[in-house]
Amino acid sequence: MFNNCFDYDMRVTEKPISSYPWYLRPFFWNQKRKYGQILKPALIWARVPRLFAAIALLYGVLDRKSSPIDPVLRSLITVRVSQINGCRFCIDINSAVLAKRTGSMNKVEALERWQESELFDNKERVVLEYVEAMTYTDRQVDYGLTRRLYEYFNEDEIVELTGLIAFQNLSSKFNSALDLPAQGFCRLPESADRNNE
Repeated sequence: MFNNCFDYDMRVTEKPISSYPWYLRPFFWNQKRKYGQILKPALIWARVPRLFAAIALLYGVLDRKSSPIDPVLRSLITVRVSQINGCRFCIDINSAVLAKRTGSMNKVEALERWQESELFDNKERVVLEYVEAMTYTDRQVDYGLTRRLYEYFNEDEIVELTGLIAFQNLSSKFNSALDLPAQGFCRLPESADRNNE
């Protein structure tokens, strides 16, 4: 039922670590400490060092421990956006984080069909509907959805929620366009592998 995530050729190649500017090396060191390896997207973004630094700082703000958005909810957002955009790397790493945060693969496996699953509460459902309205190009956020968001979030939280969804769209579209591979953080259901081939 499951396939491991394997590496393959990318459309843009990474450079040797020694060729990146010295001020980016702490980012790489931190990734190696946190994930056991340097992330392929970091090596590609870092081909334009200032762009990489800006992206890394933005991600740090959105994924901080003091975020008003619950860590599990943040992970649900990042995985669902990744699924929609077909980013193998993002599905891999974000699914692993979601599984770690929830203690199981249940929500990871049910997320593509969240409307049919009883695993998601009303707050998660409204957020996932918002994710899809922002991510699918043939949809828009309407007044009714915005009103439902206000049942769970204040204005500052809605801005941060929207920023996270927009960032994950940027990240997953970048990685998907350049065909960045999964790095083996998570075992994906076969259907996710087939959908991204």
